[in-house]
Amino acid sequence: METPARDPQLWRIAKARAKFKSHLFTYFAVNALLWTIWLLTDRHSANGIPWPVWATVFWGIGVFMNGVGVYGGFGKANLSEREYERLLRQRANEL
Repeated sequence: METPARDPQLWRIAKARAKFKSHLFTYFAVNALLWTIWLLTDRHSANGIPWPVWATVFWGIGVFMNGVGVYGGFGKANLSEREYERLLRQRANEL
């Protein structure tokens, strides 16, 4: 049985979303491990801030930005599509 032809754009979006979900799972798993280690070891720090907070916050910013790019519609491909559609409308108005 042959696989149906895939729309290249939808396939690219699907791969990007699957990759993001994988990164999100890794983020939660690793951060859970870091916080568990912190809880089971010496929880006292010099400045009162737990050491895993740095990995959680800064890696979280990266994961958030990745999610915005994948799901938020700010991706380069989406911008290119909107610009192409704008140019098509402009050309239609000129005719």
